Amino acid sequence: MSISFKQARFVTSAFELSQMLADEGAEVAFAGRSNAGKSSAINCLTRQKGLCKTSKTPGRTQLINFFELDQDRRLVDLPGYGFAKVSKKMRGHWNQVLTAFLLERQALKGLVIVVDIRRGISELDQGLIDMMGNSLPLHVLLTKSDKLSRSAINKAIADTRARLVGPEQSVSTLSVLNRQGLESLEQVCRKWLEPDPSR
Repeated sequence: MSISFKQARFVTSAFELSQMLADEGAEVAFAGRSNAGKSSAINCLTRQKGLCKTSKTPGRTQLINFFELDQDRRLVDLPGYGFAKVSKKMRGHWNQVLTAFLLERQALKGLVIVVDIRRGISELDQGLIDMMGNSLPLHVLLTKSDKLSRSAINKAIADTRARLVGPEQSVSTLSVLNRQGLESLEQVCRKWLEPDPSR
């Protein structure tokens, strides 16, 4: 059965590991620095303007939000990282919860790391890439590509590729404004969420 991203609906939010949905089915998670365009990318993918709350204020997503595509498949919006105004205790909590979620969750089939193309991969992004290693397929999504020229976009893609080492690590761009690159993002998510019978 082919996935329809348009059917995505919000199911629940989790602050603790114990509040998460049962660890079954297939999930694709979206991570990224605060204000990298993570929520906008999910809204673009699902063609729903208000599915993920977007905000000009960094750090708006403070919970792990689950969106159901069908009975067995979900998108997961993770809290933005690198937001200075979050207390040290809260940062420690999220580091613990997110690390456990990313490294131990069986349902998680792939991770999209959302990066503002104008800023490139930050130390925090690189730390996440390194932490994941080859434990999970990973895709870097360079957002806000409409802000750069074609040659600057090509350079950003090449620079990002040079940072990726795993066989299942890839990169593409996305402009939420004109939906350029949306097809590539859809293909990546489909590949992870639709099980390959030959595997």
